[in-house]
Amino acid sequence: MQAKRDDLTPTSIKLTVTAEQPELDKVKQHVLKELSGKVKVQGFRAGKAPAHLVEKQVDPNLLQTEFLDHAVNDLYVAAAQQQQLRPVAQPQINVTKFVPFSTLEFTAEVEVVGDVKLADYKKIKLTLKKAEVTAADVTKVLDDLRTRGAEKVAVERAAKDGDEIIIDFKGTDAKTKEAIAGADGDDYPLLLGSGNFIPGFEAGLVGQKAGAETTLSLTFPEDYNVADLQNRKVDFAVTVKAVNELKQAKLDDAFAASIGPFKTVAELKADIKKQLLAEATQQNRRAFENELLETIAQKSSVAIPESLLNEEIDRMEDEEKRNLVYRGQTWQEHLDEEGVTAEAHHDKQKPQAELRVKAGLVLSEIAAQEKIEVTPEELEIRLMLLRNQYTEPQMQAELDKPEARREIASRLASEKTIAKLTEYATKA
Repeated sequence: MQAKRDDLTPTSIKLTVTAEQPELDKVKQHVLKELSGKVKVQGFRAGKAPAHLVEKQVDPNLLQTEFLDHAVNDLYVAAAQQQQLRPVAQPQINVTKFVPFSTLEFTAEVEVVGDVKLADYKKIKLTLKKAEVTAADVTKVLDDLRTRGAEKVAVERAAKDGDEIIIDFKGTDAKTKEAIAGADGDDYPLLLGSGNFIPGFEAGLVGQKAGAETTLSLTFPEDYNVADLQNRKVDFAVTVKAVNELKQAKLDDAFAASIGPFKTVAELKADIKKQLLAEATQQNRRAFENELLETIAQKSSVAIPESLLNEEIDRMEDEEKRNLVYRGQTWQEHLDEEGVTAEAHHDKQKPQAELRVKAGLVLSEIAAQEKIEVTPEELEIRLMLLRNQYTEPQMQAELDKPEARREIASRLASEKTIAKLTEYATKA
């Protein structure tokens, strides 16, 4: 086989592939063997007749079609491997010369991952933040536990911080007066002073009594986690249905025993601190790894195929659409609120999508340079852990699928690569 490569763009190439006779002979024999089970040759069981006799019984058009399909597919795969291509889509094939079983030439145009020029990642240094848990952190958890188990006593007085109020509320856009999806609730228990609602909401209800109706005119924070609500002015119509005073349980050994297998408050505090420390350590680790990979990606250059970029944007928008379903909002309503078209929304995602794709490609390239591999033993151990975690028959069946094994192996390779990068970044 001869393969000539022409680079059409940084992410698109054209291969011109010319087959050699031994390769074509091999393909023909393979196809005849496959077809032998579909024809009857007198004196032979199905699939057992010699190739030259099978060829006489097979429809010539069918044989040529099957031969051409197999030959093009096999030779394209071999040529792509020879040229060390990383295709991201199916090739566009054009057969330029074909004489059955003796001559074959075709071109294949395909989108590929372009050149990856890595930053000097071994010299990038970052500090992994040490996790810390204060006495105040532990006290906050204890207070939350005591609040959850507190006795609730209905009172007639005005509500104050620390009380639970039961409310109905509905948010409408201050300008258009249209209802805002997800900004309403009935019989909602709200702990005043908890900070669970946007600034001004809870403070505006302090001093209200059961039966009170009020309107709170508020503005969502500019960093609110829902983009279309950021800096948005909203009127909340609120009805206070009840005010409950919370009588917290006494913090003693009996309370500790009611929470779990603890004999004393000291044991409970120690367990809380241990869990908080583990969570903080994990959060710091994730933040460090994200920052490290993002830093390396930003300092590297990658020719990203447009199709990969669009696939990532589609994934991001699919996730956004799922979140909208939970809030009872349609995609078009979301676009209208942001004041953009579907195309403009798509384009707005490009910078973040590009960084995500770039980080993934850079990580893959580093894994190749570092010769990081996942051993069969490592894969089986991870699969065993997942089977113990997900015991449902359906999940067990999913884990046995080849594509699941490939995905898990890829995840393991990424974890090992990130561990190696962490080692370089934190090494003195």
